[in-house]
Amino acid sequence: MRALIETLLMLFLAAAVSAQETRPAPPVSTATNPLSAHNKSLYGGVKRILLRSAEKMPEESYGFRPASSVRSYGEIIGHIAESQYVFCSAVRGDKNPAPKIEKTKTAKAGLIAALTESFTWCDTAYGGLTDTSGAEMVKFMGGDKPKLGVLTINVVHSIEHYGNLVTYMRMKDVVPPTSDPEFMKEMARETSGK
Repeated sequence: MRALIETLLMLFLAAAVSAQETRPAPPVSTATNPLSAHNKSLYGGVKRILLRSAEKMPEESYGFRPASSVRSYGEIIGHIAESQYVFCSAVRGDKNPAPKIEKTKTAKAGLIAALTESFTWCDTAYGGLTDTSGAEMVKFMGGDKPKLGVLTINVVHSIEHYGNLVTYMRMKDVVPPTSDPEFMKEMARETSGK
């Protein structure tokens, strides 16, 4: 799994550098920090999608698990929230508060609050990132990694688990956010600023 994440990260960074060389200059708002601005944009989209996923699933389905060997819906939400502290603490240079969300919270309201708090924790890591500071190395997963890379892994990890949530939602006849035309229109409006 670690090798897959690191490979995806390297492909992402290579594609970003290649795209930067062949495209016209980005808009003024991202001209000086195109990589970190793109990473922040991805994070913002994932944040909205995950919070909406947490809200859409009915309370009674938070304990649902399609097999005994996998996490319940609520445990996945808790795992995502808890993991964000791991990723963003490394970038922030702060001690991970390690809230143990996955093992201690089961109610929908508590899990949504914990997920929201984890995003608030990460907002400062993404918000303060520039392309220059994104290249700074931090200790993570047993080695030195660039801050931008660690935050990219956070986005990849979150999307990986969104895929789990989509399956659970479909099994419970709940339309996932990215399959909801109104939600996607709203996301597009926010992204375009219109």
